[in-house]
Amino acid sequence: MTNAIVEALTRFILDPANHDILAILKGLRNGLVYGTKIRFPHALVMTFLFRSGTLQDKARMIYKATRAHALNLGVYVTIWKGLMLVMRMMSGAGKERNGDSLVAGLVGGWVVFGRNSSVNQQINLYCFSRVVLGFANLAVKKGYIRLPSSTPSNPQAPPSTVDITSASGLTSPASLKRRRENYYWPIFASVTWGTVMWLYQNHPDCLQPSLRKSMEYLYTQSDRWEGLRNFVWHNV
Repeated sequence: MTNAIVEALTRFILDPANHDILAILKGLRNGLVYGTKIRFPHALVMTFLFRSGTLQDKARMIYKATRAHALNLGVYVTIWKGLMLVMRMMSGAGKERNGDSLVAGLVGGWVVFGRNSSVNQQINLYCFSRVVLGFANLAVKKGYIRLPSSTPSNPQAPPSTVDITSASGLTSPASLKRRRENYYWPIFASVTWGTVMWLYQNHPDCLQPSLRKSMEYLYTQSDRWEGLRNFVWHNV
């Protein structure tokens, strides 16, 4: 009986007709696993080094941070892969178009990482810094900028100072916070995740190697499996 169930499940997951939907499911699985692997040791060390409270309090903090990171990453991968599938089906040739990854990333970034929380701040800022480096590498790759042979020996230009509060007409810290959390931060998260997905799909060599490997695990390896074992437990 057990063997028959395993064989039936194996036939189901290896059926090409089911591949696209199952790839979304495996993307969710990879997001949950990767988010847990990344966040748990970080939360463990940071909590015991810098947080006060009882052992139970610290365990709760570690669990909440790990859960938030894993769920957000899993849900984002699910949304991105799901939207990519929908847009691929809507295109005339049934193929991905150049801007599809950007659109799916914009939507997923807004929905999942647009909420201003400590975990999302860390993830978004990490991702944003890699996006900046990625576009710098792309500009060099395309020949738009050339690497300098040397740096100026004595750059003495005085730094400019801008009064952001008076320039924007916002005098209330509470008003600034509301605008940041309800408007600016979701846009920042959306653009960050849209552009990093576009870079990964079109110019993966421009991304930092560690980020590229992470994205391969989340988005590429979740498209491949050879049976139940490497569909559920690990990747091919």
